Amino acid sequence: MPTPSPADAPAPEVTDIERALTRVASLTGRARQHERLMASAGVPLDRAAVTVLRQIADSEPLRPGELAGRLVVEASHVTRQVQQLQRAGYVTRVADRDDRRARRIELTPAGRSAVDRIQEVCRRGMRRSLADWSPEELRDLAALLHRLVDDFLAHVESAAVEARALAAPA
Repeated sequence: MPTPSPADAPAPEVTDIERALTRVASLTGRARQHERLMASAGVPLDRAAVTVLRQIADSEPLRPGELAGRLVVEASHVTRQVQQLQRAGYVTRVADRDDRRARRIELTPAGRSAVDRIQEVCRRGMRRSLADWSPEELRDLAALLHRLVDDFLAHVESAAVEARALAAPA
């Protein structure tokens, strides 16, 4: 693997951002942290199931393939999580209005209640963590984080399109 040239080296700010994001991911991804969050919310789900549940809540009802696309994961991953959520009574499969053969995933009332409790516990922790921030700082952070996520998603999609083009037979 070739050594990157100094021109390709990331700016110190990019390195600092990557380090900060790694720290945030580590803090929020800790198993004990997740367990405490779920205990406080009264929702006995693993992290992957919570991610799927929250995505459904943000954009329901979705076909499983659409859900996998939004989460940027394999469809089989979504299928397992949806089955777990369905067994727990948090989601149900309903007929697609546009194509009766297809199914969409939507929240049940229990699923909506679980998402609401999870979000409230998360918001409570976030409010405590950001208590000393000004409203302007909070608005700026929110705008920058949304931009960051949008840019990441655009990059992921662009890379996926490029990979499909390279894999296509000539």
